[in-house]
Amino acid sequence: MTENEIEVKFLIKDLPRLELRIKALGGKLIQPREKETNFRFDTPDGTLTRNHQVLRLRQDQKAHLTYKGAAEMNHTVSVRREIEVEVSSFDDTRQLLEALGYEPFMLYEKYRTTYSLGESLVTLDELPFGHFSEIEGPSATRLQETADSLWLDWPLRSMESYSALFERVKTNCGWTMKNLSFDEFIGKTVTPADLGLKFADRTE
Repeated sequence: MTENEIEVKFLIKDLPRLELRIKALGGKLIQPREKETNFRFDTPDGTLTRNHQVLRLRQDQKAHLTYKGAAEMNHTVSVRREIEVEVSSFDDTRQLLEALGYEPFMLYEKYRTTYSLGESLVTLDELPFGHFSEIEGPSATRLQETADSLWLDWPLRSMESYSALFERVKTNCGWTMKNLSFDEFIGKTVTPADLGLKFADRTE
């Protein structure tokens, strides 16, 4: 499937409360809480990363291979070309990519729950460095409307990828770990300041 991915994300302080709000607004559960294992691939010289492109292999209930282009400029939300295909075997696809000369340079993990809410998809994401919600939909206007209905402060949105936030955390905390995995973050504390973000969920 090829389409433009239009999304924003928010740092969340109270994920269960946000889920209650989604349900109160009639959100429908699309995917129950599921662990995702993702591998990012690149050429040995890092061409994809330099060009802000993503080649990702993900395993949750199924396996998916995803390409994302660089984010388009001059938007108030993240707009990227996305091509995603379901593959029959996570391990075989990894071997195929490596045979073509791509190398896995980063593993990252999260737990994700997904709801549909009107024309938008809303995720509840649990990452090693914090809890987030992503809203994906047909337009920036619709994303803002959805965020407002969920009591999320629109000016506090982020258009950055989890990988970019990971790099910021490592820089700010002086860490050198390679992977964004739960094992790597055992015993570590990450603050909103480390992420360069603020909690977006309001208390009303």
